[in-house]
Amino acid sequence: MTISHISVGHGPRRVLALHGWFGSARGWGWLPDLVDVERFTWAFLDYRGYGARAGVAGEYTLAEISRDALDLADSLGWDRFALVGHSMGGSAAQRVLADAPERVDRLVGISPVPAGGVPFDLQSWALFDGAAANPDNRRAIIDLTTGNRLSGRWLDEMVRFSLDHSTPEAFGAYLTAWARTDLTDEVKGSPVPALAVVGEHDPALGADMMRETWMRHYPNARLEVLANAGHYAMYETPVRLATVVEDFLGR
Repeated sequence: MTISHISVGHGPRRVLALHGWFGSARGWGWLPDLVDVERFTWAFLDYRGYGARAGVAGEYTLAEISRDALDLADSLGWDRFALVGHSMGGSAAQRVLADAPERVDRLVGISPVPAGGVPFDLQSWALFDGAAANPDNRRAIIDLTTGNRLSGRWLDEMVRFSLDHSTPEAFGAYLTAWARTDLTDEVKGSPVPALAVVGEHDPALGADMMRETWMRHYPNARLEVLANAGHYAMYETPVRLATVVEDFLGR
C-alpha cells in the first residue's frame, strides 16, 4: 500500500519532498502550484504524526522518516529521484542520502537543518522545547526565523496550520530528532549535486551557517540566497524559489 502523500505533476524527473517542523505534505505554501508538471513529478510526504498520517504511531526519528520516504519511492516505482527538504526536512533528506546514496541523484535543502543538527543555548532551547504545548512559542519562532518583519495575520495562520496538521507528541519528539542528530560523518564528501537555498532574513539557517556546514560537506554544492525571504521561502518568495529549485533539478 502506498504511503499517504500528495502527488503533483506527471513529468519524467522525480522529486521527493520532505517538509519542515511546522509543515506537512500540504504545508509548502504556493510551491506545489508552481511545479512544472510537464517536466517533474513531485511527491509530498507526510511524516508520522503529521497531516493525513497524524494518527499513525511512530518513533518520530530521522531514521523513520527515511524508511518511510524510501518505502514511498519503492511503491511509486522510483529507483532514482531527487530530494527536496525544507528545514527539518533538510536533515531528513540527508538521512535518506546516507541510507540510500545510490538512489539520490540531486539534493536540495531549503533553509535546511545541517547534517550535524543545530546548537542551542539554554534560552533558545526552552523556546523551541516549549513549542509543542504553547502556541505563543510557535508564533515567536516563526517570527524570529523570518526576521521579525512579516504580518501578524500570517504568523497566526502559520501557527494555526501547525496546530491543525501535527500532533503535540510528534511535534515535540521531532525537535530532538532534527536538532540533536549528527549525520555528518555519513554524508560528508558525498558527490551528489547539492543545492542549499536560504533566505537573506533567516538569522539561524542562513548563508553563514550553510558555508560552515552544507558547503563543506558536499564537494558539488551550490548556495543560493533569496532576497526578501526568511525561513519560509515557499510563502515569502515562492516564484523565485520554484525557479531556482527546478532550474537546479532540471539540469
